Formats: sequence, structure tokens, C-alpha cells
Amino acid sequence: MRFFALQKLADRKPVNVETPEEKLSDYYGVYVFNKKKMQEYLPDEAFEAVVNAIEKGTPINVKIADQVAEGMKNWAKAHGATNYTHWFQPLTDGTAEKHESFINTTSDGNVIEKFSGKLLIQQEPDASSFPNGGIRNTFEARGYTAWDVSSPAFIVGDTLCIPTIFIAYTGEALDYKTPLLRALAAVDKAATRVCNLFDKNVTKVAANLGWEQEYFLVDKALFDARPDLCLTGRTLMGHSSAKDQQLNDHYFGSIPPRVKYFMKELEIECHKLGIPAKTFHNEVAPNQFELAPYFEEANLANDHNLLLMDLMKRTAHKHNFEVLLHEKPFAGVNGSGKHNNWSLSTNTGINLFAPAKTPEGNMLFLTFIVNVLMMVYKNQDLLRASIVSAGNSHRLGAHEAPPAIFSIFLGKHLNETLNRLEENIGNAKMTPEEKKALKLGIGRIPEILLDNTDRNRTSPFAFTGNRFEFRAVGSSANCGAAMTVINAAMAEQLNDFKSQVDDLCTQGISKDEAIFKVIKKLIQQSRNIRFEGDGYSENWNMEAEKRGLTNIPKVTEALLKYKSGQSQKVLLGEKIFTMSELESRIDVELEKYTKKVQIESRVLGDLAINHIVPTAVLYQNRLLENLRGLQAIFPTEEFRTIAQDRIDLVKDISKRVTAIKILVRDMIEARKKANRMASPLDKAREYENEVNPYLEKIRDHIDHLEMEVDDEIWPLPKYRELLMNN
Repeated sequence: MRFFALQKLADRKPVNVETPEEKLSDYYGVYVFNKKKMQEYLPDEAFEAVVNAIEKGTPINVKIADQVAEGMKNWAKAHGATNYTHWFQPLTDGTAEKHESFINTTSDGNVIEKFSGKLLIQQEPDASSFPNGGIRNTFEARGYTAWDVSSPAFIVGDTLCIPTIFIAYTGEALDYKTPLLRALAAVDKAATRVCNLFDKNVTKVAANLGWEQEYFLVDKALFDARPDLCLTGRTLMGHSSAKDQQLNDHYFGSIPPRVKYFMKELEIECHKLGIPAKTFHNEVAPNQFELAPYFEEANLANDHNLLLMDLMKRTAHKHNFEVLLHEKPFAGVNGSGKHNNWSLSTNTGINLFAPAKTPEGNMLFLTFIVNVLMMVYKNQDLLRASIVSAGNSHRLGAHEAPPAIFSIFLGKHLNETLNRLEENIGNAKMTPEEKKALKLGIGRIPEILLDNTDRNRTSPFAFTGNRFEFRAVGSSANCGAAMTVINAAMAEQLNDFKSQVDDLCTQGISKDEAIFKVIKKLIQQSRNIRFEGDGYSENWNMEAEKRGLTNIPKVTEALLKYKSGQSQKVLLGEKIFTMSELESRIDVELEKYTKKVQIESRVLGDLAINHIVPTAVLYQNRLLENLRGLQAIFPTEEFRTIAQDRIDLVKDISKRVTAIKILVRDMIEARKKANRMASPLDKAREYENEVNPYLEKIRDHIDHLEMEVDDEIWPLPKYRELLMNN
């Protein structure tokens, strides 16, 4: 299997990609039903209604929906579409779609092409087999998809894709998009109220997201020759390559021609679908790369990221590659994340995380920065819960990934500014001179931040000049989970801030004084979350414990933090989830973790017993045959001298083969015990604590055998081949 794959690899040639002759602006978004296309294909009243629905949230009536559906169908058919689908995000690792033809029967037995407003707005896919955490019984199959007018429809191949939410018959959310939309609405409302303390012209605040997608590329033939990669997305065994990322020579290095052609086609296809892909480069590990777009409104950005992950896989196959989105496909080298760059912006054009040119503008900036600090400090466990998974548990804290302990990096100068503010803002009423001095100090913020805000790769939540970078999100994750939590938690914090300011104002304190007082209190209360040092160091672990910051390495324990008092205050208080929806999410994530570890255990057991052990025994028999030949030629004493290394090797192989068999047997028994657990939590804990440790123990013996067995007969492609062939 391995050498057949290597032979196919040797025949690979770059697949040339033809760049479109027209300008980028001519084909950008060609497959997106954006405002420009809507204006062309919709009647004026329908176009105006859709724009108002997007910008103001006004409902669309049946008449308008019919007009939109007809125009959307005509546009799609003009681009070769023959069917449509409601494109949604169930609680799996991807998206889902049910394709329907543009067809309807007539009374005389003929058919016509038709797409109505009713079909556009709502459909009924089978909901029984999607993860639901107990919200739905298997015999209760009904679920509904409902059109998300804020995310434009697009065409993939011959299919018109309509972004939708996915809910149960009872109205409960069964997807990632529904709670995300609720969180975005909550932060819009809360942030607008706070902005109105400074500027009454602010009527809307949008959450923005700019994701950075890391991934590995592996030749398709080598991928197909690794059952563990095919079935789990990561290598469950494999000795480290003598050279991998030690020299950092791959990082931002010259892109191999074959990869460059893949990237070029991916870029073109992204642009046709309106995904603003901008940056492509080599990442730290060999065969690891990154794609980053311009930021967009968070809901659309999340849709684009999910679309991209599917697009990457389809494009990669054309170039005989397989895309690996697992957070840790290779042990011992850099893992893959999906850094979420998050910001808030107003309808008046202000980035609330960007320093302003006036002292008043910088008070608004500081208000939001300090509230972010408090939000993360109060909700560190909830943020941790939003990014945990079986895959991400292998990555967090390793190499360039952030640690499991949450902290915020602000940069030296902004950190010092907050320290000065904490010292200078007194509890007593401030004099005009004190206010003036304070405002002059705040006014210097743009100067001190200009090119002075360094980046801290060890910080899970770093300020990078005009946004916060949430670096802990896994590469295969749906950004919606993290974005839901961040925006919901920010909404709760801003509402709390506004209430504190209002309470002080009712006591006769001026608005400015009240804002100053609350800011100082928040700076003091959140001080422990600020950290400018190395998040990888052991000293930080001890320091974080002294500060009262939590460290939750277990996936199961982290997921339970969704139900903590503070988490419920955010998720239930801001109406992001009902209690049944929240409990179902926890059960879904526990079940996903259990099943992934279960699959890895079964795959490793199969490979160990049916591939590795027979190969090791085959090589051992060769050694024994060699020893018998040597023993027939040489006298006993001389034989022992010249053959001792092979005798020791035979013994070591025997010990490792026996150990593997015993460990696999014990792992199966541990799995059987875990499978008898009734509750999702008990089963997940059993898999995490009792089954999962066997994976590393078995791997250790296999990796040693890989270095001992003849390379010619080793059945699986090795790390040096997987990582060094593109």
C-alpha cells in the first residue's frame, strides 16, 4: 500500500490553472445573489423590501417573497442552476443540504418550472438523524429550515444555495446559525445603548469577524494509504521525521508550484462566490498553509468560512490533494487553528476597538476595551467551553497554539494607559483640571498605539490594534459557536455597564463622572485577566492560579461550564438559548467527543492488530532466519558476539508486539465498559479518562517498531513522506 502510494506520488505534476481574462471586479461575486443582482432581477418594491429586511429587520410578506423567489430562480437559471437547496448548519462538523428541482406539476399532467415564496422562506428536511441532544425523538422527524435574508444566496455547481436557520417543530434551535443570530442581535442592542451615552446618532452596532483558516495539504495517494487519516482526520501513529519544523524554514517560505496552482484556483473560486480571500501563505509546519480574507459581518463571515471549507476539499481533489482540517493531524508539529478576529462597528463608521482622534472618541474606545476585559474575565470558562473538542484538545497549549488558561494581551502601552487611568480616576468628584488632564492623556492613545502594539502568539485573546484575536478556535470548528458566546457575553457585560452608569446617574452624579467611576472599577476588577508575558511558561501556570484564573484541561469538564451560573446568566439571560436548548448543546458535544474517541480507538485497534503486528512479526521472522544462518556458520561464542544486536532486536519486537496486543485487548474492554454508561456525561468521562489514554500507550510501541522494522515492508506512509512531499 505504502509503496504503491509513493509511486503514484512520483507521477504527480502541477495542474495548471487558467486565470480569468476579465478583471477581478468583473467576476467577483458572479455566483452571489447580492444587492446588485437583486436590483437587476427584482421589482423595485421587492428589492426595497429585502434591503429593509437586511438593514432594519422588517418582515417580508408573501407577495414580496413570491417576487423574490421568482427573481432568484431566474438569476440562478441564467447561471446554469437546475435545482435549489436550503443550506443550513446542523450540530455536526459541516453543513447540510437537501436538493430540490425547480419543478411543479399541473392539472393536465405536465410540469412547469416554479419556485415560490413559500418554498424560499421555509422547507421541511428530515430532522431525526441530526444531533439534537434529546430535543427530538427519532420518531419525531419534523424540522424546519427558514430563510436567513441577511446572508445572500449563492450558486455552487448547478445548485442555488439559500442560507437558512434550522429549528425543530417546537421552534427550538437545532443549528449553529440560530443562536449566532440571536447573539448578534443582543450585542447590537446592548452596544448601541452604550454608544448612545456618547453619540445619539448611533442606531446600530455590527459584530465583525475575520477568520484565518489554517490547514494541511497531503497528497491524495498518501492520504488514501493511511486509514487513520481517512477515518479520523489525524495520524494515530507515526514516528517523528528527522526534519520537520525545527528550522522554521517552511514558515512564509516559497510556495511549491503544485500548491500554488491549488491556491490560485481556490482564490478564483472564492472570489466568484463573494468570499473576500486575500492572504495565502506557508504556515509553520511542513505542508501547512493558511488562508485569510477581509473581515465581514460575523454571520456572513461564518457562512463564508463553512462554504470555504467545502470548497477547499473539492478544489484540492482536482489537484490530487487532500485537505486536513483536524486541529492536530500530526503529533509533534504545529497544529491548525482558526483565529477569529473580532470587532464591533457602528452605523456611523466607527470601529469601537480602534483609537480615535479626540479625547471624547477615546473615552468610547476605552469604554469598550475595558468592557471586553471584564467580559473575558467573567466568562473565561464559557469561552473555554465554546472551543473545546476532541481535536482541539490535542492542540491547545502546544507549539504556537494558545494555552488552555485564558488571558488578554493588550500590549505594553495600552496596558500602561489603563494602569494610569486606574491610579488617576479618583472616587471623589473630579475637578475640571483633573478631567482636562485625563482627557489629554487619553487623547494620546492613537500616538502610543501607532506601530507599538506587538502581538503575543501565546495569548488566547489578544488585542491587535483595532480588534481582538481569539486564537483558541480549532481549524475544523464552526466559528458560530465561539462567536455566539463572545457576542452574547459582550451583550451581557455592556448591559451591566449601562445599568451601573444609570444607577450612579440617578444618585445625582453626572454622566461623565459615572462613566469614569465604572471604568475604574472594571479596570480594577479585571486586572487579573491582563497578561503580557509568555503563556507557555510553567511560571504562568502558577501565576494564573494565584490570580484565580481557571485551567480546565479536560474536555468533559470544560463543556459542563456551559451550565455554570455565569454562563446561564449570559446564555439564558440574553435569550440566546432556552434551558432545553442549552442542555441539548452540552449533550450533543459530549456525544460528539465520545464518538470521536470511540472511532479513533477502533481504528487504532484495527491498524495495530491487522497491519502493524503482522508486519513486525514478518520482520522478526526474517531476523530469526538470519540468526539461524549465522548460528550454522559461526562458533557459539563468536555467534553471540556478532549477533547480539539482532537477538536484542528480536526480543524488543516480541515485547512490543505482546504489549500492543494486551493494550488493544484492554482498550476494547474499557470501551465496552464505557458503552454501558447510560448518561452522555458518564460515557464521555469514561472515554476521556479510561479509553483515551490507551491511544498514546499503543502509539508509543508502534512508533518504536516503525524505527526498528525494515523500511521496505512498513505498510503505512511515514511522517517524512506525508510532510515532505508536495
